[in-house]
Amino acid sequence: MSHHIIEKTNNEWQKVLTPEQYAVMRGKATEAPFTGAYYTTKEHGVYKCSACGNELFLSDAKYDSGTGWPSFDRPAAEDSVDTMPDTSDSMKRAEVVCSRCGAHLGHVF
Repeated sequence: MSHHIIEKTNNEWQKVLTPEQYAVMRGKATEAPFTGAYYTTKEHGVYKCSACGNELFLSDAKYDSGTGWPSFDRPAAEDSVDTMPDTSDSMKRAEVVCSRCGAHLGHVF
Protein backbone atom coordinates (compact mmCIF):
# COMPACT_ATOMS: atom_id res chain seq x y z
CA MET A 1 0.00 0.00 0.00
CA SER A 2 1.31 3.43 -0.85
CA HIS A 3 1.97 6.18 1.67
CA HIS A 4 -1.08 8.39 1.97
CA ILE A 5 -0.57 12.12 1.49
CA ILE A 6 -3.36 13.14 3.87
CA GLU A 7 -3.15 11.72 7.37
CA LYS A 8 -5.58 12.73 10.12
CA THR A 9 -6.53 11.36 13.51
CA ASN A 10 -9.89 9.64 13.93
CA ASN A 11 -11.11 12.71 15.82
CA GLU A 12 -10.10 14.98 12.92
CA TRP A 13 -11.90 12.72 10.41
CA GLN A 14 -15.04 12.73 12.58
CA LYS A 15 -15.11 16.53 12.38
CA VAL A 16 -15.13 16.61 8.56
CA LEU A 17 -17.21 13.52 7.69
CA THR A 18 -20.86 12.72 8.41
CA PRO A 19 -21.38 9.79 10.81
CA GLU A 20 -22.28 7.52 7.86
CA GLN A 21 -19.26 8.67 5.83
CA TYR A 22 -16.99 8.11 8.83
CA ALA A 23 -18.40 4.61 9.46
CA VAL A 24 -17.80 3.57 5.83
CA MET A 25 -14.64 5.47 4.93
CA ARG A 26 -12.71 5.11 8.19
CA GLY A 27 -14.46 2.15 9.87
CA LYS A 28 -14.89 0.06 6.69
CA ALA A 29 -18.64 -0.34 7.27
CA THR A 30 -20.81 -1.23 4.29
CA GLU A 31 -23.60 0.97 3.00
CA ALA A 32 -26.80 -1.03 2.49
CA PRO A 33 -27.08 -2.13 -1.16
CA PHE A 34 -29.53 -0.29 -3.44
CA THR A 35 -29.72 2.68 -1.01
CA GLY A 36 -26.82 4.97 -1.88
CA ALA A 37 -27.29 8.34 -3.55
CA TYR A 38 -24.96 7.41 -6.43
CA TYR A 39 -26.16 3.88 -7.14
CA THR A 40 -28.44 4.85 -10.05
CA THR A 41 -26.86 8.19 -10.97
CA LYS A 42 -26.20 8.53 -14.68
CA GLU A 43 -24.84 12.09 -14.68
CA HIS A 44 -21.60 12.66 -16.54
CA GLY A 45 -18.71 13.80 -14.41
CA VAL A 46 -16.12 12.78 -11.87
CA TYR A 47 -16.62 10.79 -8.67
CA LYS A 48 -14.41 12.26 -5.96
CA CYS A 49 -13.40 11.06 -2.51
CA SER A 50 -15.79 12.56 0.06
CA ALA A 51 -12.95 12.79 2.55
CA CYS A 52 -10.25 14.56 0.52
CA GLY A 53 -11.59 15.42 -2.95
CA ASN A 54 -9.25 13.08 -4.84
CA GLU A 55 -10.62 12.22 -8.32
CA LEU A 56 -11.39 8.51 -8.11
CA PHE A 57 -13.58 7.46 -11.05
CA LEU A 58 -15.03 8.96 -14.22
CA SER A 59 -18.71 8.45 -15.00
CA ASP A 60 -17.90 6.67 -18.28
CA ALA A 61 -16.29 3.86 -16.24
CA LYS A 62 -19.48 3.26 -14.21
CA TYR A 63 -21.59 0.20 -14.94
CA ASP A 64 -24.49 -1.70 -13.38
CA SER A 65 -22.91 -4.69 -11.65
CA GLY A 66 -26.22 -5.79 -10.12
CA THR A 67 -24.66 -5.58 -6.65
CA GLY A 68 -26.58 -2.52 -5.44
CA TRP A 69 -23.45 -0.36 -5.18
CA PRO A 70 -21.88 1.99 -7.72
CA SER A 71 -19.39 -0.05 -9.72
CA PHE A 72 -16.54 1.04 -11.97
CA ASP A 73 -14.33 -0.87 -14.37
CA ARG A 74 -11.30 1.40 -13.94
CA PRO A 75 -10.08 4.34 -11.82
CA ALA A 76 -9.87 7.92 -13.12
CA ALA A 77 -6.07 7.62 -13.16
CA GLU A 78 -3.73 4.73 -12.50
CA ASP A 79 -2.74 6.21 -9.14
CA SER A 80 -6.25 7.33 -8.00
CA VAL A 81 -6.89 4.27 -5.86
CA ASP A 82 -4.93 1.55 -4.11
CA THR A 83 -5.99 -2.04 -3.58
CA MET A 84 -4.96 -4.41 -0.83
CA PRO A 85 -5.88 -7.95 0.12
CA ASP A 86 -8.87 -8.30 2.45
CA THR A 87 -9.69 -11.69 3.95
CA SER A 88 -12.13 -10.42 6.61
CA ASP A 89 -15.48 -12.16 7.00
CA SER A 90 -13.91 -15.36 5.60
CA MET A 91 -13.84 -13.86 2.08
CA LYS A 92 -11.00 -13.41 -0.36
CA ARG A 93 -11.28 -10.03 -2.05
CA ALA A 94 -9.40 -6.80 -2.65
CA GLU A 95 -10.24 -3.66 -0.68
CA VAL A 96 -10.20 -0.43 -2.72
CA VAL A 97 -9.02 2.72 -0.92
CA CYS A 98 -8.36 6.32 -1.89
CA SER A 99 -4.67 6.67 -2.70
CA ARG A 100 -4.54 10.15 -1.20
CA CYS A 101 -6.17 9.62 2.23
CA GLY A 102 -6.71 5.86 2.58
CA ALA A 103 -10.51 6.12 2.79
CA HIS A 104 -12.30 2.79 2.31
CA LEU A 105 -14.19 2.88 -1.02
CA GLY A 106 -15.34 -0.70 -1.45
CA HIS A 107 -14.14 -4.04 -2.74
CA VAL A 108 -13.22 -5.86 -5.92
CA PHE A 109 -14.71 -9.35 -5.83
